[in-house]
Amino acid sequence: MRLFISALLSLFITHSANAQWYEAQGKSVIMQGNNERAKTLAMENALKKALLVAGASVSSVQKTVNGLLTQNEINIRASGTVNSFELVDETYEGNLITVTIRADILPQSKQCFSSDYRKSLLITRSNLIHREQANIGKIYPIDSKLMEKLAYKINNQGIYLDTKLLLKQKPQFSRLNNSLQIEAIKKLTMSLANISDSQYVMYSEINDLSFEQAATNGWQFWQEDVYKRQFSVSLYIYNGSNGESVFSKQYRKSAPWGFGKRQHVDVHSEVFWQSQYGMTIEKVMNDMIIDIDENMMCQPTRGKIVQVSGNSLTINLGKRHGVKVGDEFSLLHLNNITTDAGKTYAGFNVSPHTVKVTQVSQQSAQAITKDEKLLGNIQLNDLAVRY
Repeated sequence: MRLFISALLSLFITHSANAQWYEAQGKSVIMQGNNERAKTLAMENALKKALLVAGASVSSVQKTVNGLLTQNEINIRASGTVNSFELVDETYEGNLITVTIRADILPQSKQCFSSDYRKSLLITRSNLIHREQANIGKIYPIDSKLMEKLAYKINNQGIYLDTKLLLKQKPQFSRLNNSLQIEAIKKLTMSLANISDSQYVMYSEINDLSFEQAATNGWQFWQEDVYKRQFSVSLYIYNGSNGESVFSKQYRKSAPWGFGKRQHVDVHSEVFWQSQYGMTIEKVMNDMIIDIDENMMCQPTRGKIVQVSGNSLTINLGKRHGVKVGDEFSLLHLNNITTDAGKTYAGFNVSPHTVKVTQVSQQSAQAITKDEKLLGNIQLNDLAVRY
């Protein structure tokens, strides 16, 4: 049986923030004249494929599929992984039935196959929105040091991400984000992901480093006044394969600034990070890591195909990401949709081929087709996915 799926995001709008419409086609042979049985099998296979490609876990797939397809009504609402599901079309040709289903799918938020692997995340240099606020203490390098420390913490405390750093240059994200140039952000993200060989790209903005007006020790007249200093940062994570946003959040805390007004403070020193203000920033970063792990856990682990030969291929995922010999991957051909208005939406064609890993290095893995058939139209930069 051959199944194809396209994510027609430009045509269908969902009310759920993270849900996406998937339209899937399935075929089944009619046995002993049992049309209804064949129809159910075709719908079940199509829906399973759509659920797995959307990132749902195997257990939720079985539960959802059985729950949906045992209903008498096809057009129903579900409270779990599938927000809505409908039979779009059915055609009969000889003893073969072809059905098209449409499902509004919200991926599992807790358990999924995607959590087996570490995703590669490119962390870019942060942007000081109000650069003049860094003047007291001369803490201008906080834009790069913050991301350097966050990357170290993610690699050592996080579970699902493997980070790379781009700190020498600052991307144009803030300018594009401020002017709502969504399509330009997508192109920037896909370009950075391609250059760095990363699956996801993180941007950030330091929004506030200002001081409160009232001193915290005004009654101690023999000491220099100590003022609280704000720390506010916004995080944005985008999918490198299609440039779409997958996570964003703003964090804010304040703490006493225990340094003199004219003191030059080295943000690379332990003196800074052991101060009340430095330790408060550390707490913010710990909160970030928890949120990032929770939100990235079930994001798809998509390996890029970097070499194709006959029935074998090489992907840019390896031991560092948790790939093992014997692991199996489905293959996706990226088929992004561009509207007349110039907007790009993510779409995928799912190949009928499945490949099994035969060799693994730190950064890559080699795999062959399970049925030993040639890979046909699979090309460089297509994707290998494990669900």
